[in-house]
Amino acid sequence: MRVGTPDDWDTISSLLFAAFHSTHDQEASDLDRAIWEPERALVTTDGDTIVGHAAAFTRDMAVPGNVVPAAHVTMVGVAPTHRRRGLLNRMMRQQLRDVTEPIAVLWASESRIYGRFGYGLAAYRLEMAVESAEVRLPAATSPARLRAGTPAALRPELVKVYDQVRADRPGWSSRPESTWAYVLGDTAWHRGGNTELRAVVHEGIGGVDGYALWRTRGSWTGNSNPNGEVHVREVTAANLDAYLALWRFLFGIDLTRSVHYGHAAVDEPLLHLASDPRRLNTRFSDSLWVRVVDIGGALAARRYVAPVDVVFEVTDELLPENAGRWRLTATPDRPATCTRTEDPADLACDIRDLGAAYLGGTTLTALAAAGHVRELTAGALASASVAFGWHRAPVSPEVF
Repeated sequence: MRVGTPDDWDTISSLLFAAFHSTHDQEASDLDRAIWEPERALVTTDGDTIVGHAAAFTRDMAVPGNVVPAAHVTMVGVAPTHRRRGLLNRMMRQQLRDVTEPIAVLWASESRIYGRFGYGLAAYRLEMAVESAEVRLPAATSPARLRAGTPAALRPELVKVYDQVRADRPGWSSRPESTWAYVLGDTAWHRGGNTELRAVVHEGIGGVDGYALWRTRGSWTGNSNPNGEVHVREVTAANLDAYLALWRFLFGIDLTRSVHYGHAAVDEPLLHLASDPRRLNTRFSDSLWVRVVDIGGALAARRYVAPVDVVFEVTDELLPENAGRWRLTATPDRPATCTRTEDPADLACDIRDLGAAYLGGTTLTALAAAGHVRELTAGALASASVAFGWHRAPVSPEVF
């Protein structure tokens, strides 16, 4: 096992396309290369052949009340010829030792894998397959204008709105210039049989305050009736009028009968705006997994909705420096502190439980009901669980 080098990319790219059962696409590979950080990549080799890879992107992430550096773990794969030899285990353990950020985050290709490395399920998502002809939305209350264009032409407006919105939504990540190029990638591999990526912005009284990215797929029934699909990549809006106007537009695209969206939040406003919520056809799924790498730094970095003074007894098999007792003290209007202590513990948990609760989307009481968190001082669980909550559910608008 060693750190990656720029010369490794072509081999790594071929390995990852094969691992995720895709045909190699050079244009898509070039976009991936532009965001890949070889100095944060680990490769395992058999002789001169690369047979395993794990990487991380250097980005920030919004957490309750703050934005913190987060290692965005990605591009993890092992050659099928070298499965069940402990390669993934070695890479993930080494990667955790190398991470300098207080947290690491990832999307799990298989949800059973990453808990054993201390990752907790911290955010969920709703996938929607909307019967758009059957759903009505309220009209916007103020005049507005929608302006369509290519994502490249509208990119400055997209960046402006995204940066305005993201700090208030736990789970949203910073997007450097190279990441925006990747997000707006429009290769044949990205299209997957759909049209090119399209964009529309909403212009309110104060300027551009929302956008949508989407593709379509044409289809007709046996009776030659239109049955097209809209596949939404992102809807980002700074206010309700922009949000409504964008979704009304997507629901009303001619010759389509369904709208598919894979990254809705569990508190998505559409759930309360749709005339027939059942026609949204939602499916609940996992989103972000969080690994607390530095307990003191991570817990002190976020804010809490209620006063809390609690001592955690934490186990962490892979990073022993996290193990032990930690006192978290915070109020809603002041930064938190989290330091080592010899005081008796109020709650006992594993490091993955702190990761699960970190973004405010998984409650400590739910983890306790599952037997993962133990209350050692009466009343400590309820008060800590409330404090860890947040007014907006965490979600991620992208898979990285």
